[in-house]
This record gives sequence, C-alpha cells and structure tokens, in this order.
Amino acid sequence: MFFDDLARTAMWSFAHLLTGVRGIAGAALPEQPCVYFGNHVSHGDFALIWAVLPAAARARTRPVAGADYWEKDPLRRYIGRRVVRAVLIERERAKRNEDPIAQMAAVLQGGESLILFPEGTRNQSEAPLLPFKSGLYHLGRTLPGLPLVPAWIDNLHRVLPKGELIPVPLLCTVRFGAPLCVQPDESKDAFLARASTALLALRGDPP
Repeated sequence: MFFDDLARTAMWSFAHLLTGVRGIAGAALPEQPCVYFGNHVSHGDFALIWAVLPAAARARTRPVAGADYWEKDPLRRYIGRRVVRAVLIERERAKRNEDPIAQMAAVLQGGESLILFPEGTRNQSEAPLLPFKSGLYHLGRTLPGLPLVPAWIDNLHRVLPKGELIPVPLLCTVRFGAPLCVQPDESKDAFLARASTALLALRGDPP
C-alpha cells in the first residue's frame, strides 16, 4: 500500500514537473461523483487531468482505460490496477464478462469519480476530435443527473510526439468547462454532439 501511494504521488508529481500543467476551471468542479471527459492524444492524458484536480478529488478519481493495453505485462498491470486504480474495460465485445456501463456506474455509485475519453482511442488524425463513442451517453442515462465535466488538454501531443521516446518539456493546460447532464428526452446523437461541442469550445488556439 505504501509503495502504491508513493508511485501514485510520483506519477502526478512528474506530470507537473515535465509539463508545468495547470488547471483552469470555467465553473466550480462538482463535489459529488462525476465524470471528467477529455480529448485523447496520449497515454498520459489521464495523468494531466488527475494532476490538476484538488487533492481530495484526485484521491477519489479513477481513469477508465482499455484492459487490452494495461493487462499486457506485469508492470502495466501493476500501474493500472494498483497505482492509478483504473477501471479496466474490455474493448472487444466477444471477450467481455462484464457490462462496461455497469462497471463504471458501480464506481460512481460507490462515491468515486471517473476520467473518461469518449473518442475511445488516441486521436492521431488532423481532426481536433474523433467522433464520440456512445458510452458517455449511456452512462448519463443510467445515472440521471450525473455531472459530466468537459476537460480539454492542450499541448500534450507535443510533449511526447508520435514515435519519440524522450519527452520534450512544454507547458500544458487542462481547461474544465461547465458540467453537462443527459436530458431525459435527449437522443444519443443530440447529446454526443452537444458534449463534443462543449469540449471543443475549451480548445485553445491551435498551433
């Protein structure tokens, strides 16, 4: 337990040291369990959102991640399960033993928050965002009134460019927007369009 806590602190401290990351909130962050949803360009995205949260919120916030990546070897398994306490989702339907929405809902109902990337995979295209998967919508429908907080991450794709092994120290920013909720009569397509628009609205000037 001690080493898990030490590794956890080292991870978010390194994120601060490398990127000087700062969080900017356009509205007060929810005190109750919520979902922070962000753009996804790097395996380190969740660490930056995690790093800028207040200490109490960070202690009860867990990333949602692909089991296929974090279960590949003992080191990743240790980090995924013990250090960041990720909610590991099996992305291949044929291999699933659990419903991913039920997995996430159980964590939220247990009093913890989540970090979720609704694009579903890292964006390596020229588009600012990939189309959102439906999980964010179904989670909001399962737990009516659940706060869904957009969080735009600036510059991380330039800290560790694709194909590079050595990170480049650059200042990064996480901008939080006002929480959204899925409305009772809102369709999946309408909500996902609204959530995508809210996230893009936080985007800084592109390089």
